[in-house]
Amino acid sequence: MTDALRPMTKQRLYEQVLDRLRAYVAEGGLGAGDRLPTERDLAQRLGVSRASVKQAIVVLEVQGLVEVRHGGGTYLVRDSLDVEPVDRMVERRRRLPDVLEAREALETKLAELAAERRTEDDLAAMRSALAHMAQEIADDAHGVEGDRLFHAAVTAAAHSSILAEFMRSIADQIAESRTESLRQPHRPARSLAQHQAILDAIADGHPARAATAMRRHVRTVAKVRLLDWEPDEERQP
Repeated sequence: MTDALRPMTKQRLYEQVLDRLRAYVAEGGLGAGDRLPTERDLAQRLGVSRASVKQAIVVLEVQGLVEVRHGGGTYLVRDSLDVEPVDRMVERRRRLPDVLEAREALETKLAELAAERRTEDDLAAMRSALAHMAQEIADDAHGVEGDRLFHAAVTAAAHSSILAEFMRSIADQIAESRTESLRQPHRPARSLAQHQAILDAIADGHPARAATAMRRHVRTVAKVRLLDWEPDEERQP
């Protein structure tokens, strides 16, 4: 069966606002650090309510494309507004809590086992991953690849083939949660520090401390703007 002939839907009004904002940024040559017009100004110029503009700005904020400074306006974080489709965001929001729950259960145990079983080669792989992440952050990136390498190194250090297989089975969902977390403001540096705490506990051969550090980290990962977002399902008639 195919869903190609599923019922047609119409675009939400705030999605139209998103389209206009993306074009405005592109045509105006705006880049990271530039300020967008106020919500009131945008509403007047686009001929829509401030509520629709606010919904659009929230979507951009959730995706890490703008920073809203209370009392100070809305600023671009990137050089473009390559907005993820709202329907895809809705699906991701729906599955993210389950993914984070699975990560906490699996990765906490993996960190505990890694503290018991790690080899010098395992520790070297973790240190290399953190160095990679630190360089990414220094280069003004989010540190996604270094983060991936670190968690892969912890998984390998646990020397548990079954748990490693479980991790592989949800690798795509984990990658999604990683990207979501690391695009939160100031999150990459905080994540790097938490990784270091996990590594220190593993290197010290302290299973309980390693598990606690990993649990704290995964719970930080769970604090993302997306989960506070309430998507408006209403569409333009």
